Amino acid sequence: MARLLDTLDLPKGLKQLTLDQIQQVAGEIREEIINTVSETGGHLAPSLGVVELALAIHTVLNSPHDKIIWDVGHQSYAHKILTGRLERFGSLRQYRGISGFPRTDESPHDAFNTGHSSTSISAALGIAKARDLKEKKYTVLAVIGDGAFTGGMAFEALNHAGQLGTDLIVVLNDNEMSISRNVGGLASYLSRIRIEPHLLRARRELDRVIQNIPVIGKDVYDSVKRLKGSLKYLLIPSMLFEDLGFTYLGPLDGHDIPFLIHTIRQAKAKGGPVLIHTLTKKGKGYPPAEADPKTFHGIGKFCVSSGKPLCLNNSKSLSQVFGEAVVQAASKDPRIIAITAAMPDGTGLNKFMKKYPKRFFDVGIAEQHAVTMAGGLASQGLIPVLAIYSTFLQRAYDQIVHDIALQGLHVIFAVDRAGIVGEDGPTHHGSFDVTYLRSIPGMTVMAPMDGKELVAMLNFALDIDGPCAVRYPRSSAMIDNGVGFCPCSPIEYGKGEILRDGKDAVIIALGSMVHPSLEASALLGREGLSVAVVNARFAKPLDRPFIYRVLKEHRKVLVVEEASIIGGLGSAILDIISREIEEKIQFAHLGIPDAFITHGPREVLLAECGLSTMGIIEAVLDLCKSERTAMLTQEITQSAVSRTKGVT
Repeated sequence: MARLLDTLDLPKGLKQLTLDQIQQVAGEIREEIINTVSETGGHLAPSLGVVELALAIHTVLNSPHDKIIWDVGHQSYAHKILTGRLERFGSLRQYRGISGFPRTDESPHDAFNTGHSSTSISAALGIAKARDLKEKKYTVLAVIGDGAFTGGMAFEALNHAGQLGTDLIVVLNDNEMSISRNVGGLASYLSRIRIEPHLLRARRELDRVIQNIPVIGKDVYDSVKRLKGSLKYLLIPSMLFEDLGFTYLGPLDGHDIPFLIHTIRQAKAKGGPVLIHTLTKKGKGYPPAEADPKTFHGIGKFCVSSGKPLCLNNSKSLSQVFGEAVVQAASKDPRIIAITAAMPDGTGLNKFMKKYPKRFFDVGIAEQHAVTMAGGLASQGLIPVLAIYSTFLQRAYDQIVHDIALQGLHVIFAVDRAGIVGEDGPTHHGSFDVTYLRSIPGMTVMAPMDGKELVAMLNFALDIDGPCAVRYPRSSAMIDNGVGFCPCSPIEYGKGEILRDGKDAVIIALGSMVHPSLEASALLGREGLSVAVVNARFAKPLDRPFIYRVLKEHRKVLVVEEASIIGGLGSAILDIISREIEEKIQFAHLGIPDAFITHGPREVLLAECGLSTMGIIEAVLDLCKSERTAMLTQEITQSAVSRTKGVT
């Protein structure tokens, strides 16, 4: 039997449906999301929680004429299904498939690109004011979660929107958690509203009674409304949203489609800034996700019937190794403090949180605050270790410069998810941290080749002065490079280590690129090319005498880094060559190109950038141009193809 969902001209076809039919479509959308994500991985629980909300929005509004902005956007799967992407939904987050986030280049129904949190209200306000200035008429609606609400940018936008008074609808999707459980005063405030919805009804009823008093009712109501001690302050704890200039509607059941439709229509008719507060259940409709929304927030392939993951990886990730190393270091030094921005599990700090709760701070989605708070701690002699994903640390760049580096404070930045992250795509790739951190005076930037070196670098960072960043990718802590594990030598400030000697060329590799460079060197060696490999270790500072010696001994130099080619290690090496090396050097550079990299499997994207064993081999052969180059390339490819699958 054909699904109703397959027969509709979406989204406009929703307007002809009965409420029972809309409920049927909700069930079919849930089934589609569950089945697809079980095959592709993705953000399951957030999207299941907003199915009814997405249906209500598209039933009332006329997208793409009306503009809908989904904050973060990982909860937009139902929206994608309802806006012409049902047939392609099976390609979700797959290479050359549809994105897991809203993309304006993917569909006109995606009004604004999102991926980082707390941006939707600012974007929606800008779109609304553009509408007003161009004298057009359409509705602008932003959906923001209670987790994203902890970001200060959301309140900056609320404050400005309330001041401007333009027509704007903000839907607060309140499911009581973001990835991990929400923290802070705002979470407590929303909790008070959740548990006292009867007070809102009482306030409305009293408002109605007062206004209906013969002759004097409206005057009394207007007077009471102007008083600080009016009914809203008596009956609802600190009506923050109305104080900011918004009409507040809620809290209401975010799974009650008729009431959602009625409320959105009411908000449109009211005009001005309106905030609709909905209460939803993360993972709604799929028992495993309802029972464990944290695990199912972002999950890989899983069995639908059991909810259990299909791809079990027993090897430790670099994040886990980092988390264990911080706990170990903290056991020896009571000055060590751990901080994260709403990601204790993702950054590996969950064990620290449990063992040292008084020395652990989850600040919520507030990276700027996290960095400056770390500065305050460091100014008093403590040693804060701040674990944030590379792409999110960008949001606190000014704080790193002004509040940490300018004062020379000893803060350790654990820059997780540095480089290519995979299926989450361009909003989440950590391409730029080497560039933006290298430019800061006094900053030390290191990158380990594997888990063992990560531990060594963390301990080294704890012992030196000033700000220090250790960047590492989303990958396994132990790499099998096919040529044996290379034990790392003690770390010396700014200095790399020579892992393999060679006379024909040298590869200077940073962090995650060391092991594929070693394998490339070994394969090239079997075909008669002698290629040295240097583990750079540091992107800043560089021990110039060490680099100078490496460059003097080799005339063919390849720099390989899983970071932007602009302003990274390659730029630093090239600067040394141009300033200090008189001899002619043949130079090549592999890195993340000057582009926003799409979504897809990490190993596929790295290979596209040339950041794989075979990509390195080809770059070296091109550098060492000879009559045998083409033949060598073919020979090495044939002998290595089976061994290099998945090696990056």
